[in-house]
Amino acid sequence: MDKTISAAPSRISIGELTKISLVAALYFAVTASFAVVGFGAVQLRFSEMFNYLALYNRRYVIAVTLGVVFANFLSPTWFLDVPIGGLATFVVLLICRAVTRHIKNEIAKIAVTAVIFAVSMFTVATQLTILFDLPFFYTWLTVGAGELLSMTIGGMVVYFLGKKIDLSK
Repeated sequence: MDKTISAAPSRISIGELTKISLVAALYFAVTASFAVVGFGAVQLRFSEMFNYLALYNRRYVIAVTLGVVFANFLSPTWFLDVPIGGLATFVVLLICRAVTRHIKNEIAKIAVTAVIFAVSMFTVATQLTILFDLPFFYTWLTVGAGELLSMTIGGMVVYFLGKKIDLSK
């Protein structure tokens, strides 16, 4: 029995598809569980810890991006959050993979990724500024600080998890 799904030009195994789906679903579930603090000018999105998985395996770029897209349908500003948040996540995950590719120290990789994601929150600040006339730089600061906190907590979780489980598989 063939356990792959044909996808031009390559084939995706059922195992790969399962891992992508599982991480996307986990991202959504964690975001939904803490939705009260996951959206707005001050936010803590604990599901952002899954961003680090993209550093271990490129499949997780797609997984996390899908998780963000689905989770952003819960946002009060979903009509902007879904396309902009999804695209921004995809691009920032690719940037993080490229920037950290040659960094050997796991803690340094996590720190660099956290900072890149915190800086990338200008996209959220821009949406909130357009929709709610919030001050851009203050909103960028508050959303970026929340992202940095979420990524720091999540980075510790993923770092210690990575010591017990091979996250690249």
